Amino acid sequence: MAEPQGRVRVDAWTWAVRLFPTRSAAGAACRAGHVRVNGERAKPATQVVPGDEVVVRGGARERRVVVERLLVKRVSAEVARASYLDRSPAPAPREQVAVAAVRDRGAGRPTKRERRAIDRLRGR
Repeated sequence: MAEPQGRVRVDAWTWAVRLFPTRSAAGAACRAGHVRVNGERAKPATQVVPGDEVVVRGGARERRVVVERLLVKRVSAEVARASYLDRSPAPAPREQVAVAAVRDRGAGRPTKRERRAIDRLRGR
């Protein structure tokens, strides 16, 4: 596989290294301001070179990667991971959520005793 020389569009690169599921999603994220290259807001046609830092905001976490290798075509996950250096902060620990009371379908409304038990479970 031949690597492109020089520069690559940021929307094509982020899609090729699997930061976005589709190229159009990568372009839309750039237009919405969710992608930054070296701290500057990036348009889809912004060029990236090896050594550039790309920050992608979206979903629950922020991805912070440094371009190691230029790609234009989408590649396998192993090759994609080798194409950037991941400097993303660790994800926040997930909160423990109490299991909500589950009633059988068609069991009717809960009784007063069951409602009190549900309120205790929810911490009210």
